[in-house]
Amino acid sequence: MSDREPPARSQDELAQPHQRRDAPRDAQSESSEPHQRRDAPRDAHVRVGAIDCGTNSIRLLVADVDPASGELTDLTRRMEIVRLGYGVDRTGVIAPEAMERTLRVAAEYAGECRELGATSVRFVATSASRDARNAAEFISGVQAAFDQHWGRPVSPEVISGDEEAALSFAGATGGLAATGVPGPYLVIDLGGGSTEFVRGTDAVEAARSVNIGCVRLTERHLVSDPPTPAEIAAATRDIDAAIDLALERVELTGIRALVGLAGSVTTITAHVLRLAAYDPQAIHLAHSSVPDVLAATEDLLHRTRAERAALPYLHPGRVDVIGAGALVWARIVERVAQQTGIIEVITSEHDILDGIALSQAKPDTPVRTRGRF
Repeated sequence: MSDREPPARSQDELAQPHQRRDAPRDAQSESSEPHQRRDAPRDAHVRVGAIDCGTNSIRLLVADVDPASGELTDLTRRMEIVRLGYGVDRTGVIAPEAMERTLRVAAEYAGECRELGATSVRFVATSASRDARNAAEFISGVQAAFDQHWGRPVSPEVISGDEEAALSFAGATGGLAATGVPGPYLVIDLGGGSTEFVRGTDAVEAARSVNIGCVRLTERHLVSDPPTPAEIAAATRDIDAAIDLALERVELTGIRALVGLAGSVTTITAHVLRLAAYDPQAIHLAHSSVPDVLAATEDLLHRTRAERAALPYLHPGRVDVIGAGALVWARIVERVAQQTGIIEVITSEHDILDGIALSQAKPDTPVRTRGRF
């Protein structure tokens, strides 16, 4: 493991969380202006708040959920880059400045849940919180933020990789069958610190979380600008070993659709589509050919930081980590295509955040999203 920091933003840039720039999803749209509705929920609907706090970003969804059907109606979605996991792979602890950034945004989210009238809130913390020795400090800070700004404490759930995978699957697959995409699906949630492999059709059949992600691999290997061939080779060895581990549990035989989630995958899809700006409606359920995806990932991997920053659809908080995300996605897509014969990849803007929201109203109900997609 290298002890060098990745070619990241300056400390001044890191000190200010970045909001997503367009309409919401997520895992993962990139919007800065939250779409909000402050009217009361319809009869029989439950208004919930869902927070997904990962290695790179923290995201909020407030939605009305129909417990009978599993239909979600968004009130607001937000995302900010806080880098909670910055340096955790190297140091084993959450850095004080990352802790402060994340707790500040958590307080904002708590206030928004109160303002919009969420009666239930679930806060899920993933890879960085599982790995850090000082996770207890983070948990107590979130509890205090919600106690002060929402009216009662909310305890972050430092969930297992398997539960993370199940929530991602529930959020991602609810609308696929309705659009004519048959299962079984292989859902890949490519995060900052970990990546989840999930197989299923109506429910999860097998899942595995592995410790490869865009932040973790950037810190560990891709430290030059652009990455050197030796760095790429080292990262590729880690990625391939993790894919081997995942596929010991998640069988590829019979897979009919590969579905990718989260910011790295949605950004790569924006690159395939050559969008003039980040457009979640264009990205959601986009079908991209395997050659187009592999060409886009290769291009992003080898660009300089300045070249990546000039792309109109690339969030500033992803500039330094998208190369690693592209490499992970390329290796997964190539392996799955070789072993299953699939010729295209589907991108979903619905993910673990939708699964977290749904889980509060009616567990095990498929997600269907209404209104904007």
